[in-house]
Amino acid sequence: MAGTVVFVPPLSQAFGYGIILGLGFAFAFVMIFITWALRRYQHEVQTSEMFSTAGRSVKSGLVAATVVSSWTWAATLLQSTAVAYKYGVSGPFFYASGATVQIILFATLAIELKRRAPNAHTFLEVVRARYGTVVHVVFIVFCLMTNILVTAMLLTGGSAVLTAMTGVHTVAACFLLPIGVVLYTVFGGIKATFITDYMHTVVIIVVIFLFAFSAYATNSTLGSPGKVYDALIAAGKAFPVDGNAGGSYLTMRSKEGGIFWVINLVGNFGTVFLDNGYYNKAIAASPVHAFPGYVLGGLCWFAIPWLCATTMGLSALSLEGSQRISADDVTAGLVLPYAAIKLLGYSGAVATTLMIFMAVTSAFSAQLIAVSSVFTYDIYQAYIDRTTKGKRLVWVSHMTCIVYALIMAGFSTGLYYAGVGMGYLYLLMGVIISSAVIPGAMTLLWKDQNWVAAAASPVMGLAVSLIAWLVTAKSQYGTLNVTTTGANYPMLAGNVAALLSPIVFIPVLTYVFGPQNYDYESMRNIRKVDDTDVAAAAHVDIELIPGQTTDPSPPTTTANNVAAYKEEEEATKLNRAALYSRTLTIIMVLCFLILWPIPMYGTSYVFSKPFFTGWVIVGIIWLFFTAFGVIVFPLFEGRESMLRVVRMMMLDITGKKPSAYYGRESDESENADGDMNENTVVTGHIFGKSSKEAS
Repeated sequence: MAGTVVFVPPLSQAFGYGIILGLGFAFAFVMIFITWALRRYQHEVQTSEMFSTAGRSVKSGLVAATVVSSWTWAATLLQSTAVAYKYGVSGPFFYASGATVQIILFATLAIELKRRAPNAHTFLEVVRARYGTVVHVVFIVFCLMTNILVTAMLLTGGSAVLTAMTGVHTVAACFLLPIGVVLYTVFGGIKATFITDYMHTVVIIVVIFLFAFSAYATNSTLGSPGKVYDALIAAGKAFPVDGNAGGSYLTMRSKEGGIFWVINLVGNFGTVFLDNGYYNKAIAASPVHAFPGYVLGGLCWFAIPWLCATTMGLSALSLEGSQRISADDVTAGLVLPYAAIKLLGYSGAVATTLMIFMAVTSAFSAQLIAVSSVFTYDIYQAYIDRTTKGKRLVWVSHMTCIVYALIMAGFSTGLYYAGVGMGYLYLLMGVIISSAVIPGAMTLLWKDQNWVAAAASPVMGLAVSLIAWLVTAKSQYGTLNVTTTGANYPMLAGNVAALLSPIVFIPVLTYVFGPQNYDYESMRNIRKVDDTDVAAAAHVDIELIPGQTTDPSPPTTTANNVAAYKEEEEATKLNRAALYSRTLTIIMVLCFLILWPIPMYGTSYVFSKPFFTGWVIVGIIWLFFTAFGVIVFPLFEGRESMLRVVRMMMLDITGKKPSAYYGRESDESENADGDMNENTVVTGHIFGKSSKEAS
């Protein structure tokens, strides 16, 4: 008879607090330094626009890296490994494919957002511009519910792992994890999120490689795909999976795995399409880089849950023997740390703690920016003080980050004491939020949807999904509690009802009350914030700050012609990207949801040893592609800016007129009265010329 694994923390509490506080503050100090350097050498003053949009100039490589990092939250690593443990090889694929297509589909929305509303700060601003206050308030509620659920999953999942690994109290982890994140986000804004996301992604990918090479090459017990395969055959005989072909862990034919796939697919539409963090990244991207950034990010991300869960979930099955992991620990996400300890001992515990810390904090930073943007532009500026300028908005953004972190720490603590874990929240999120996905997408894609359909269909869909969820749980199990409402069938009913019910409500309400026939002009009329007060306080010409311009009419016909040409050229590129995104979206959806999984599911194929070996090798090769796409490529794209900053820092250190690089003239350009002209920027020194030569 099988026993149950008892988790004993392999690391000390001191180590846990050291990671949470020490590493958190280390990232904060690094980000403070980078923010100072960007301000000094790149004129990146933290205006309201820079805080929330990074000057709308981020390139595709960094967009891809931050998409990968933001989508690699606690659930990515922990929940995917848990479903691999429960369902076998189907679990990692169903998790990865069920959450990749949303990112690729979102690329289409990202392009439409750049085309329709080039100056927007949030998706909700677009909703308000089209429909007005009522619909705006409805979507504020749904978007904030999305952010709350995602943040709660981050803190509950991350704190559970830290408690299991180090013995740190769960409540302490919930309150301490956000501290470093809040610090560097407040100092650096969304640019800090992009940069730290990149660094976090590097660590996570390295750790996954470490796990994969241990399980499939160096581990003394496993050490090859063939030995893992043999162990899985034995595990399938000892603990056959109900609903899997032959009870095997080595088949894509999994009844419960298929149900999870649908739940995962539906729920993640809401998590992406209603999380303002993804729109923030689309807005921050340079117009021509939004589409390739999201597509590259989606394709790169696929390998992370697929290979990580295939490695760690199957390693846990292969190494557990008769001591099974309890259902509560599986739901809490403890399969991955168990497998890491079995594979690498103390080193595995350290690597897991580091990886989960990185995953939680990087995604948490994105949530802080998302919520602060919503509160700043869609609540404060929209309804409290419409005439406010940038300095006040920056303060509101900072305060929102701090208050939201405190609220979510308290909420996550309540969930812990209520016995609600990350796995339950992951399945529940689609029930709560997915009814707003289609109305939100149609805001950018369909000109006829009217305000009644946009306002009513999410609310009606939520009512239908809650009824379907709870009635199914009651009819199947006779009682309502965390266990019965968290079962697969009730969650399936609720998720599907939430996503699909608006397909009925939207056309009925649109044609009963009359199509809108919207022309998108009010979206194009959204304006940037007046940040002149912030620039003046920093003694920097606002025209020098990336993405910042004043809005006077161009002084000459030539300037008008140049601006019109640039606008027309950008529009042409966006139109071409929109065509590419729709075509690629169809191809990728067919591949990930039909051509790859359906034949394997329908034939009940059980993997042979050579096929399983190939499966693992493809996963490792794909992760190498991911490493190139989100580690090497962003460095290549940003090489000129980085070299420029380093060169100027060296000049700064050697005392060679560093003032020329951050918005002030050198000493040589003083006027006859000895006064410094602070509005002139000397760029000539960058190329080894004096200011006069440069001009």
